[in-house]
Amino acid sequence: MSKELKTGVVLLVVVVSFIWGFNFLKGHDLLNGKAREFRVEYSKIGGLTKASFVTLNGLKVGQVKKIELNTTQEKRGELIVTFTVENNFEFSKKSSVKIYSPNPLSPSNLAIIPNYEGAIAISGDTLRGEMEESLFTSIGERLDPLQTKIEKVLVDADTLFSNVNKILNEKTIKEINTSVENLSLIIKNLKITVATVNSLVLDNQNNLNETLKNTKNITANLNSMSDSLSTIDFKNIIAKAENTIDNFNQLSQKINTSEGSLGKLINDDQLYKNVEAATKELEQLLRDLKTNPKRYVHFSLFGKKAKEYTPTENDNVNNTKN
Repeated sequence: MSKELKTGVVLLVVVVSFIWGFNFLKGHDLLNGKAREFRVEYSKIGGLTKASFVTLNGLKVGQVKKIELNTTQEKRGELIVTFTVENNFEFSKKSSVKIYSPNPLSPSNLAIIPNYEGAIAISGDTLRGEMEESLFTSIGERLDPLQTKIEKVLVDADTLFSNVNKILNEKTIKEINTSVENLSLIIKNLKITVATVNSLVLDNQNNLNETLKNTKNITANLNSMSDSLSTIDFKNIIAKAENTIDNFNQLSQKINTSEGSLGKLINDDQLYKNVEAATKELEQLLRDLKTNPKRYVHFSLFGKKAKEYTPTENDNVNNTKN
């Protein structure tokens, strides 16, 4: 055997050994011709690759062979995963294949969830696929809507800040500063006013106490007066007042209807004229008595008979005047 032939044979053995060793390390035994192929359909594969392992009850039994898109009209966009099983473990067609991740840092793998009811699965069958939600996948799915909302909030905030920057120009900022200074001055004056009021209250505390005391006494007196008023028989008083008013009304009615002496005196004109004439005659009599007392009074110390009165010229004058 020539040297070149030996070199070629050794090189061929090395290449075959390398290929076999590489596939063996990947879990694919090229010497085992009994490997079975199965298909699974997924809407998403969560980081699954061709080098991913296939396990059954934690035991490595195969690996993913290929991943391709579904081209049918009904399931367009879904993924078809083909994997091989290189041992004689049997399971039914009702078994499912779940995509899972052993840890957050490693890629996803396939796990056969065996079911032993019904017909045994054979090479070429399509099994039911499942997706195990990992911690990071679940958090990511929950964070995606939140991220969208946050992005929208940031856009709105950016628009708001832009509008605020447009509003807060140099003139507006000066006006705001002036308003703040005025507000500060108002607060300062308010503090001074409050201090003045406090001082006024302290200075007049005695007067305020005396005023409150007097108010308390007045309230007590009012309460006492209320108690006294509550004991008065207002009902009886009102009844007597009503009786008095009725009597007065009756008296007034009698006077107006010329009933009784007083009514006749007020309403009878002839009686009034007679009273007036009598008054005048009485007045004349009194004047005459004052002027000529001898005409009416006779007094004799020795019992002499009184002389008859003879009217004089003065008496006639007086009578004429009257």
